[in-house]
Amino acid sequence: GNYNGISIGAKAKDFTASDALGNKVTLYDELSKGPVVLVFYRGSWCPFCNIQLRAYQQILPQIHALGAQLIAISPQAPDNSLSIIEKQNLTYKVLSDSNGLAAAKYNILYEVPGFLQNMLENFGLNLAEYNSTNRWILPVPATFMIDENAIVRSAYVNPNFMQRMEPADILYELQKL
Repeated sequence: GNYNGISIGAKAKDFTASDALGNKVTLYDELSKGPVVLVFYRGSWCPFCNIQLRAYQQILPQIHALGAQLIAISPQAPDNSLSIIEKQNLTYKVLSDSNGLAAAKYNILYEVPGFLQNMLENFGLNLAEYNSTNRWILPVPATFMIDENAIVRSAYVNPNFMQRMEPADILYELQKL
């Protein structure tokens, strides 16, 4: 499959998703306050995602100083989206994209192949259950910079889930907005 995300210069797709407390967050409402760094991650069962989310927390003051905010989103159910400790330590919005609707709009959603399902199940992870959906779906990890006119100004989409956009690169791209 070709999961390249939506292209730079394209209009960001609006979506509404729930945060860990069940509050609804709509992308276009957030964009009315300024640029958004939108991060799609696989879930808190993925150690690379957890490292990434913590690293982005470190640069949050700089993101805010540039007038922007960070929103992270994964297909997992709200109750699984964050442990208590993470809820206390992450001060940006972490959303639950049930059924991968937002990821699908950004062209990064894929069905997890059988061999990978088996591997994860051997680790005791039933992704369908974890995401409270009947499908094994995941987003390709991706970071989109979206300006207040809802235009995608930068996109980092990498099927190698071990590679994520570096915090310094996020700040560099944001400064250009």
